[in-house]
Amino acid sequence: MQKNILLCVSGGIAVYKAVALVSNLTKANFNVKVMMTESARQFVTPLSFQVMSKNDVYFDTFDEKDSSKIAHIDLADWADLILVAPATANVIGKLANGIADDMITTTLLAATCPVWLAPAMNVHMYDHPAVKRNIAQLAADGCSFIEPSEGFLACGYVGKGRLEEPEKITGIVVDFFHKEAKTK
Repeated sequence: MQKNILLCVSGGIAVYKAVALVSNLTKANFNVKVMMTESARQFVTPLSFQVMSKNDVYFDTFDEKDSSKIAHIDLADWADLILVAPATANVIGKLANGIADDMITTTLLAATCPVWLAPAMNVHMYDHPAVKRNIAQLAADGCSFIEPSEGFLACGYVGKGRLEEPEKITGIVVDFFHKEAKTK
């Protein structure tokens, strides 16, 4: 059975990797729908994700593509897994504190499926006590994390904060669903 993945893309330079992630997940036989923050749309257009996923892209809480459904609730119910990649400090902070002020955060608060976050940000932002506190809160709330990798960052720094490579994230998702299938 084909699994449904909702990819929530928040705004940072790592958004370009999310396009490759959609491609990889689709090739791995997942049905992928994409949701984007306003900041993410500054880096990549929704059309790129629409072409790669063959599905509508969501970014406006009040744009109901099907008037018989409330989109953010319907998408939360549809997903077998929600993956936030890249997960910026902003979206991590909002979710950790129950703030629901856009399409992604309202959907995340309505989710009952597993939620995974793949952080991507400057090394000093990632190490900031507020970000660490928010990550710890989300882990306590049941969210899982795909740790960022170390290396050259867009800001010119070298350190931990790079969005994990799309191939590795895809492999982690595939392994998760294989393990889930074995336990059933």
